[in-house]
Amino acid sequence: MNKNNIRMMKRKMLLLCLTTGICLSFPSIAQSEGQNFGISFSGFVKNDFFFDTRQTVSIREGHFLLYPADELPDRNGEDINARASFNFLAIQTRLTGKITGPDAFGAKTSGVVEGAFFGTANPDVNGFRLRHAFVKLNWTNTELLLGQYWHMMFITDGFPGTVSFNTGAPFQFFSRNPQARLTYRMGNLSIAAMVAAQRDFSSPGGSEVLRNSIMPDLQGQVTFSTGHLLAGLTAGYKNVVPRIRTDSLYKTTTGIGGFSGEAFLKIATGPVTCKFQATYLQNGYDGLSIGGYAVRSVTDPLRDYREYTTINTLNLWTDIHSNGERIQVGIFAGYSKNLGTGEAVEDVGRLSLYSRGHDIAMLYRVSPRIIVNSGKTRFAFELEHTGAYYGDSVSSMGIPGDLSLVVNNRFLLAAYYFF
Repeated sequence: MNKNNIRMMKRKMLLLCLTTGICLSFPSIAQSEGQNFGISFSGFVKNDFFFDTRQTVSIREGHFLLYPADELPDRNGEDINARASFNFLAIQTRLTGKITGPDAFGAKTSGVVEGAFFGTANPDVNGFRLRHAFVKLNWTNTELLLGQYWHMMFITDGFPGTVSFNTGAPFQFFSRNPQARLTYRMGNLSIAAMVAAQRDFSSPGGSEVLRNSIMPDLQGQVTFSTGHLLAGLTAGYKNVVPRIRTDSLYKTTTGIGGFSGEAFLKIATGPVTCKFQATYLQNGYDGLSIGGYAVRSVTDPLRDYREYTTINTLNLWTDIHSNGERIQVGIFAGYSKNLGTGEAVEDVGRLSLYSRGHDIAMLYRVSPRIIVNSGKTRFAFELEHTGAYYGDSVSSMGIPGDLSLVVNNRFLLAAYYFF
């Protein structure tokens, strides 16, 4: 280890010690003033042990599985990607700080700071990264959330209960965003609106393609909930500007807009809980879905002016599980369909530039699981069977053809300790 790395490590350790000391001092300070304000910590230690039957398209050294990698023939025609692999990782280990404080503007106030050791990229695996950081103001019927939190299309009261950290992605929209969210509740009905930027989960080209559009991600949601039922609709629109200058050094402001829609349902009975969701996405890349956008045409080859079109996706999933406190069994099933582009593209070879899985026509997954709890300790096993229909050709509308099925089976064992 070189001197620069040693100095950097010392700085991180010092910052962690100072931050921990300051945070831990908050409760004692608040209590000395006779107030029940401060910060409390919770979280879990999690270890994942997994084995894949072939190479995969994934994040963080295979930990966050998306789908199996396509066939890659060598000079003898043998599939290079038909190679099994394994890994052991504890990077999902999480620390959550819940903060309480005095009222402000006539509202109850609270906050959350949460991080995990998932890192921000493969070279940063084991690095501590921000998950959530927000403040909430709660009035009688109204809630205002400001900070980084789940995207509105991730239903926090109705997401899949998989053992895998992918939580059903790429079938489930998966993203955390810096945002402002306003929710108004009227009995069993709630109406919410969100404006959001992008950070770790971004459109092709990085978070700046949304920022340069001068328009945040816009989302609205209506939810109906009772003790046993949760149902709702989400709709949104975002516009991205892939470039502010062309490769020929001409200014450009051409963007591409995309709509999203979602319907969700959760039914909870005593013994069983059932969840269902259907999502339509135009440029759903930032939610870890297949799709994105594409160059539809080059309108001025000399100046390299381009027009774009979205690559659209339909995602469906269901999750059913028992509600036992000690032993829980469940199964997740997901289906994803590449709907292609809204308009014909001139050069299908460019589809891969701004998309994920442009050569995949369909994805499916079936993953049964069993979870065993004892006190603060949990052991869980999941078999994740994922199939991808890859195309050897792609039409001008972005639809893959000449399909072949590639399958991966992941055997996942996870151990948790909650605190």
